[in-house]
Amino acid sequence: MDRALDMFGSEIAIAFSGAEDVALIEYAKLTGRPFSVFSLDTGRLNPETYELFDKVEKHYGIHIEYMFPEASEVQDLVRSKGLFSFYEDGHQECCRVRKVRPLRRALKGLKAWITGQRKDQSPGTRASIPVVQVDPSFEGLHGGAGSLIKWNPVANVDGKDIWTFLRTMDVPVNTFCVSGLRLHWVRAVHQARVAGAAREGREVVVGGRHGQGVRPPQG
Repeated sequence: MDRALDMFGSEIAIAFSGAEDVALIEYAKLTGRPFSVFSLDTGRLNPETYELFDKVEKHYGIHIEYMFPEASEVQDLVRSKGLFSFYEDGHQECCRVRKVRPLRRALKGLKAWITGQRKDQSPGTRASIPVVQVDPSFEGLHGGAGSLIKWNPVANVDGKDIWTFLRTMDVPVNTFCVSGLRLHWVRAVHQARVAGAAREGREVVVGGRHGQGVRPPQG
């Protein structure tokens, strides 16, 4: 984290999902260097995540830059496919509108970004994630292939250790992940976790609410 912030200064930012990647913000604070944070507000986050955003801003004295989907694109999507099309089309179109395009806009102004991606989140798709890489999917400030560096400082860290760190440092956490709702979550994603793909089960309905954007503690 210190190396990333030192190398890129104001041209790097932390991507905060409102889950255990609050650890990234704590790590950044511990470096003593200035840092920026952005988050994607899909419009479908649960109340606990919005509460965490507020707590994190107050706890660290920072302003999170929220990226929103284009209203016209959301309107067109809902008019043509309804409010819950993500249950039927594998999330693809919904994610393009609510996540991918806002993320592209956020990254266009940067030379590098910091994520909370870890190998243990999805052994099937993230097993080989490096700590530092040229971003294979997005473009940065100057455009074109290779224009954006992606830092994954906790790539090799176990989820249990992340949560131990958060509890030790006594930082704000998402109550959705640590309350009784977790019991419902574990049942809902049981098959995905057995298959070694905990992350793939994160966008589910829990207790009648859509839990998009957060994941439960590992273990």
